[in-house]
Amino acid sequence: MKLRLTQTSVAALKSEGKSYWVTDEGHENLRIYIGASGRKTWYVLYRDDNGKKQSHKLGSANALTVAQARDMAKDIGGRRVRGENIKKEKPKQKLLLGDFINNTYAQWRLSNHKAAQATLNMMKSQFENVFYSCPIEELKISEFYAWRNSRLEQGRVAATVNKNVVALKAALNWGVKHGYIESNPLEKLEPLKEYDSDVKVRYLSDDERERLLMALDAREKRLRVARNSHNEFLIERGRTIMPALDGEFADHIKPMVLLSLHTGMRRGNLFYLLWGDIDFESNTIMLRAAVSKAGKTLRIPLNSFAVELLKSWKAQSANTASDAFVFPSPVSGVMLNNVKKAWAGVLKAAQIENFRWHDMRHDFASQLVMKGVDLNTVRELLGHADMEMTMRYAHLAPSVKLQAVELLAGNAGNKIGTSISA
Repeated sequence: MKLRLTQTSVAALKSEGKSYWVTDEGHENLRIYIGASGRKTWYVLYRDDNGKKQSHKLGSANALTVAQARDMAKDIGGRRVRGENIKKEKPKQKLLLGDFINNTYAQWRLSNHKAAQATLNMMKSQFENVFYSCPIEELKISEFYAWRNSRLEQGRVAATVNKNVVALKAALNWGVKHGYIESNPLEKLEPLKEYDSDVKVRYLSDDERERLLMALDAREKRLRVARNSHNEFLIERGRTIMPALDGEFADHIKPMVLLSLHTGMRRGNLFYLLWGDIDFESNTIMLRAAVSKAGKTLRIPLNSFAVELLKSWKAQSANTASDAFVFPSPVSGVMLNNVKKAWAGVLKAAQIENFRWHDMRHDFASQLVMKGVDLNTVRELLGHADMEMTMRYAHLAPSVKLQAVELLAGNAGNKIGTSISA
């Protein structure tokens, strides 16, 4: 219905038990909505860019007079003539760092990186309680400076703190590349300066190596005694006994540790190792690109000790098909994914501190360098893309450097008392 709207006529509009509209005769684009409850609301009609009629809410009749509603309707009409968009845009929902990592980045990371879960767990442990609830666009470098300082005060070395930040920056760069975020707020965050003490190579001393091997042997003996004792217990009660541990190895821990020491293989690579990856004719292990950290196929040579070790382990393995895991889980029979408890027990028995499984890789490289193997060969054996990572072992070969400069000592004219003029 149409009506010349005034303050009096608007006040007289009553609910008729159902909602209805009244259009202002003085301004046909202005109308008022009377709800079933009697509530009155001003609206203005206009046409959008496609010529479709739209309705825009102005406000409650209790807050706006007729004159104010007409002025607002005229203003909107003028804005439409100028081509302006009067429809309020919904505020853009801010993307939280935690939501981006957990709901978007994690899915891609898990599908494309074999060690993805470890990286995601690391980021969660470091950043969840500090930054995950913050919108990405509001992350500030100054706050990360404070976070880094707190980590250093807690005893973390610069190399570790940098590694944490690099992982997060990589996630944000991925988000920018794939259009989830506009820019990386940490792009200009420079890494902490790392000193030699931060990247000190941890390898076994001769005494530690001897204690480690003794602890492994003691563990093997303990497992066999425990299995025999348990089987005697079962026999006495007429129950089915468990298989005797009469192979070369009591379980997978000793062969895994020894193989790490003699090949420098990462723990994760041992978990993924299949019998089909081992070539006993060429005495090599093929590290498949799908499980390689660098994403490239790498052939790892096996020395005679490692070959005999793997042959002995294969002889006592239940499944040696080419697609079977070399070190399967003794519980599920599928891929093994955790040796932390057993490894910690070995280290405790050997009284070795501050030594990770990964440090056996450092020990492998360190032993080679100290025996005179050139750094480039060590680089190839470790699968490093360049020399930067391998150079951490350079200081372990002073004799090699001495031999190098000694080559010049025999040059003609290099005699005490001989002057060499320009």
